[in-house]
Amino acid sequence: MIKPGKIIIVGGNAAGPAAAAKAKRVNPDAEVILFEAGNYISTGTCELPYVLSGDINNVNNIIFFTPEEFYREKGVKVYINHFVEDISQNDRIIKVRNLVNNEIREFNYDKLVLATGSKPKKLKDFPDNFKNVFYLKTVTDLNKINEQVKTKEIKNVVIIGSGYIGLEAAEAFKKLKINVTVLEKEDLPMPAADIEIRSLIRELLNQNDISFYGNAANMKVISDDHEIKSINLDSRLLEFDLIILAVGFLPNNELGKKLGLETGKSGALKVDYRLKTSCQHIFAAGDNVEITNAVTGRPDYMPLATIARDFGHIAGENAAGGNKYADSVVKNLAVKIFDKYFVNVGLSSLEAKKANYLFDSVDAVVPNLIEVMPGSEKVFGKIIFEKRTKRILGASFFGGKETAGFGDIISLMIRTKQSADALASVNYNYTPPLSPFVNLLSVLGRKILSS
Repeated sequence: MIKPGKIIIVGGNAAGPAAAAKAKRVNPDAEVILFEAGNYISTGTCELPYVLSGDINNVNNIIFFTPEEFYREKGVKVYINHFVEDISQNDRIIKVRNLVNNEIREFNYDKLVLATGSKPKKLKDFPDNFKNVFYLKTVTDLNKINEQVKTKEIKNVVIIGSGYIGLEAAEAFKKLKINVTVLEKEDLPMPAADIEIRSLIRELLNQNDISFYGNAANMKVISDDHEIKSINLDSRLLEFDLIILAVGFLPNNELGKKLGLETGKSGALKVDYRLKTSCQHIFAAGDNVEITNAVTGRPDYMPLATIARDFGHIAGENAAGGNKYADSVVKNLAVKIFDKYFVNVGLSSLEAKKANYLFDSVDAVVPNLIEVMPGSEKVFGKIIFEKRTKRILGASFFGGKETAGFGDIISLMIRTKQSADALASVNYNYTPPLSPFVNLLSVLGRKILSS
C-alpha cells in the first residue's frame, strides 16, 4: 500500500489533535495539517465548569497545546482561525478561509479526517445577538462568561436545561455566590436518567438552594436593547442578569452534508469500522459521527470527549495507511452534582424501552462505608437487565466517589456479556475506612439472583 503524502485534519478539539498526532506517528514522512475555525486547539471541555467555579484557577490550565507547541512536539502544522468552507472530493482540494484577514486559500490532500465535533442546540427565542445569552461549550464561551461576571454585577443567573452541563454550570455559579435558577421542559432534572435518580437530583438542588422549575416548555422572553431582562413562565416573572443555554448538542456536520456524505438518524456521519465515511478518501471521528452501541449493536450518538479522542487515534492511524478497527462503545458517564456523583452505564430504562427490550430492574440503597465509620453515607444503585438472559443492559448509581468504580465494573460486565447475577458471586474487598461490609453490587446481584 502506498502511504498518503498529505493528510489534512479538520477540527482542533479532542478528535482532531488525536487524529493528527497519530497520523504523524504512523507515517512520519507525511505532511499533516490541522485546521481549526476557533481560537484554540486541544482544550478541555469537561473541565470548563470547574474553571468557571474557580476549582481550576486558570483557563490556560485546560489549553493543552498552542499551535506552536503542537508543531514542535507532534510535527503537525496547525492553522487556527481558519474555516474550511468547501471540499472537492474528485480533485482532493479544500478551500479554507482565514477568519482574521478573510483570505481564501486552497490545499490539496491525499486523505482527509473530519473532526468537526458538535455544536450546542439553540432555542429560537434566544438568538445569538442577545448580549447576555451564553453557551458553555468552548474556551471562548467560558472567556465571554467570565468577562461578564468580572465586569458586570451579576446577581441572578438562569440556566435553561438540566442535563450534565446545566447542572455543572448551576453548581459553578453557586460557588461564585450567584443566585441560580434552572428551567427544564420536563418535570424533573436530568431527563435521560432513571426516575429514581431524577428525584434524588431534584432533592439535591433544593438542599443547595437552586431554584428549579420543571415543565418549563412555555416561556415568554422579555428583552430590551439586545438583552433579555426577564422570562415570563406561566405568569411568573423571572428576572436575571445572565442566561446559560444548556439544552444539548448536535453533530456539527454542515461540511459533511455539503459533501453529500451519508448520515444516520442523529444527523451524525455514518462511518465503517475503520472510521471511513461514504467517500473512500475521507475519514471522520468525534462528536460528528455515529458509533456502535455495545449493548444494542446499533448505531448511536454519544458526544463524549473520551470517545472522540480514542476514535480520533483510529481515524488518524487509518488515514496514514494503517488498518485499525474501531470497537463498539459502552456508554459510561459520570457527573458531579455538589457533593454527590451520578454515574450512568449502558442503557437507562427509557433507552431500554425504546430499544424494545423485555427487561427488569433491581435497586438498593446501602452505606458506602460501614455505618460506624466517619463519612459513611448512603449510595443508590440500580441494575437494568434483560429478563430472559439476565444480561446487563445498564446501571445507574448516585452517591460518593465509589460510584465511579461501580460504573467501571458494570461497563466491563457489559463488554464481556456477563450475566447480571454474577454480581452476587464476586469477592468484594472490605476495610472499614474504604468499603462497606456488604458491597452495593453484591446486594443488587443477590436481588437479581432471586428475581
